[in-house]
Amino acid sequence: MAQLKTIFFGTPQLAVPYLELVKQDTDLQLAVTQADKPRGRGMEISPCPVKARAVELGVPVLSPEKLKDDFDKIAATPFDLGVAVAYGKIFRPDFLALPKLGILNVHFSLLPKLRGAAPVQQALIQGYTQTGISVFWIRAGMDDGPLFLQKELAVLPEDNAQTLFEKLIPLGLDGLKEVLTRLSNGENVQTPQTGEPTLAPMLQKEDALLRPADLTATQLANRVRGLACGPKPKVPFLHNGQTEWLQVLSSQSEETTAQVVPGTVLSIEREKGILVKCKEGAVWLKTVQPAGKKPMAGEAFANGRNLKLNEVVFTEHVQ
Repeated sequence: MAQLKTIFFGTPQLAVPYLELVKQDTDLQLAVTQADKPRGRGMEISPCPVKARAVELGVPVLSPEKLKDDFDKIAATPFDLGVAVAYGKIFRPDFLALPKLGILNVHFSLLPKLRGAAPVQQALIQGYTQTGISVFWIRAGMDDGPLFLQKELAVLPEDNAQTLFEKLIPLGLDGLKEVLTRLSNGENVQTPQTGEPTLAPMLQKEDALLRPADLTATQLANRVRGLACGPKPKVPFLHNGQTEWLQVLSSQSEETTAQVVPGTVLSIEREKGILVKCKEGAVWLKTVQPAGKKPMAGEAFANGRNLKLNEVVFTEHVQ
């Protein structure tokens, strides 16, 4: 079979290796990204990572504000297959009908689990111990199209969003490479998704609020893991009559029988940090970052603020 003619749809840095793979293994006709936006401290208008890399590779690029704006140009490009990775736009049915084979998406979960915009972060926040990647055919619904293949990956207790992305990206590349090879050989797999779907909605600012009175220790620690990339997890800290937001960069849950108010300091230990009572259980705040300061060990923060055992400093509400 002749080499597949493709169009790649993608935007952020994590999609760049996929662009490079599609360029290497197919006859890449075009890359489509989101529109250029203000970036960096100077907020200068600049291209997204996929566009910048496509230009370096000599691939023609379209970056429409709305996908429909360049429908005619995309429709005029002969292609057998679309490949989408973290593109960030919804495909209308008329777009899905353009390529002969359809449009594939690489999604970082085992569909139908964790459909949505933040499957890696939500896998951690929701306490999953198993995840993976799915290469599937895009349909009109949200991440509900038939599967070509899936690859599984264990979620380890020490994983956070950054380390999990670092494992899933190459796993997805292996999956996509296999799919492209099989499609080139004339094999087209379309297996319906089965099982109860779960959702992975985009993270909001309120997801980063860590109130010990509202969360169990496991829930709080899982949020810290899941928010390693995205909104910074933070807990309201009351000291000397003033409340500030303290960012939590790493934590660990622990069982406790202490019957005290959530937010109470139960222990301060070297290498472990500050043990704080939660709605259920307790959590070690291992690495924290006060506003305007560098990250530091929880113990160093406690010593600098002269925290006392049994003191309630992690509040339920901001004053």
